[in-house]
Formats: sequence, C-alpha cells, structure tokens
Amino acid sequence: MDTNGGPRPSVLRSLDVCPVEVAMAVLGGAWKLTAVKYLLQRTHRFGDLRRAVGPVTPRVLTRQLRELEADGIVTRTVYAQVPPRVEYSLTDRGRSLEPIVTALDAWGADYQSTVAGARPR
Repeated sequence: MDTNGGPRPSVLRSLDVCPVEVAMAVLGGAWKLTAVKYLLQRTHRFGDLRRAVGPVTPRVLTRQLRELEADGIVTRTVYAQVPPRVEYSLTDRGRSLEPIVTALDAWGADYQSTVAGARPR
C-alpha cells in the first residue's frame, strides 16, 4: 500500500492478470528479494543493508526500499537524533515471505553450483 492507502499503479495493473504477476509487481526489481532476505535476519540501518545486499547504488536501494514500504513489506523507522538514524525492518506481511525467500535461496545456490561446475576451465 502506498502512502495514499492503495497499491502502487504497477501492482494495480497486475491484479487483472494473475497472482504470480501480482507477486512479481511487488517483489520484482533489482535487489528487492535480496533486501528482504537480509531483513529476515534482523533490522538493518541503511548502510548496513547496502553492504549486505551487494553492489547496489544508494539511489537504487532507496527506490527499492520505498516501493517495498509502499507495498506493505518493509517498515522504515526514523529516529529524531543527530545524525539521523533510519532503520528498516519487515512487516508481518514481509515476514510471511520467509519460506519463499528460503526456497529461492536454496534453488539459487543449487543452480549456482551447477553452473559453476559446468564452466570451462
């Protein structure tokens, strides 16, 4: 849900297609599932999450986190202190992704080892 209380336009367009398209509208995009994977472990500050996720620019990660927040997957907490502290955590809906992320992580690791084993030396 975006800050206006409704789904983002890309999510709304997917509603007439199928549930897989809805999931992809919410979770598809650079680094979203990787961010969710690390947020399943614990709450992260932006810099920590950026280092954990990998070679992502701050701009791209910020955009992905904003979309996840708008869709009700991530919560952003800003603490009124100097310097400002911002933390990201998963909502209950975000935590419900754990079995999916775990399955995708396992599948990816298996595929990664298969492809690595098939590379010419």
